Amino acid sequence: MLITIPQLFGKDEVRSIRAELDAADWQDGRTTAGAQSQGVKRNRQLDPRSQAGQAIGQRILERLHQTPLFLSSALPLRILPPMFNRYESGETFGVHVDNAIRVNPFSGERLRTDLSMTIFFSEPEEYEGGELIVEDHYGTQEVKLPAGDMVLYPSTSLHEVTPVTRGARVSSFFWLQSMVRSNEQRTILFDLDQAIQGLAGRVGVDDAEVVTLTGIYHNMIRQWTDV
Repeated sequence: MLITIPQLFGKDEVRSIRAELDAADWQDGRTTAGAQSQGVKRNRQLDPRSQAGQAIGQRILERLHQTPLFLSSALPLRILPPMFNRYESGETFGVHVDNAIRVNPFSGERLRTDLSMTIFFSEPEEYEGGELIVEDHYGTQEVKLPAGDMVLYPSTSLHEVTPVTRGARVSSFFWLQSMVRSNEQRTILFDLDQAIQGLAGRVGVDDAEVVTLTGIYHNMIRQWTDV
């Protein structure tokens, strides 16, 4: 399941965040790559402990917890602190799969990566190339979203960032462990939740069918969660 979340940040917020990122000190992205990824990764990243990275990362986490579409689709249990990367001319990240386990650099806590996320902080017209290519059950999907939009997709997916040939592609990327390990089960729960919300919007939250379906949803959550 690949989900896009439009306008996680508004354009004024994007401009403010982008100004902070453009002024930050970037380092070679290969320093955080796994063994398989080091040979195909060419970009720059912020030090996770940098002042700008921590401050913007906290803004992202606060916004996500206020975003119903994210909560419904991800069912987050733990979220790693957001990281930030920058691709300029000739830089790319070839086909790879994300590490199954990652470590929170601040707490040392281990986290299973169920979902990968990217928030775009460059407008599509600011750069050429730099598409996020994700291979999933429905084939290959190409993602290049407006600044402020976010995409999340299963971390089990093969994916890549195509070479940037002009401009700069600036984004945040990070991972989460969901309460529901299975992508198929998360998809069913998300579809059911969206249907319940749509029905409730038409007939009201106190409608008998809405109440029944909501009960079914929560009983499925009880069966499938790892908490």
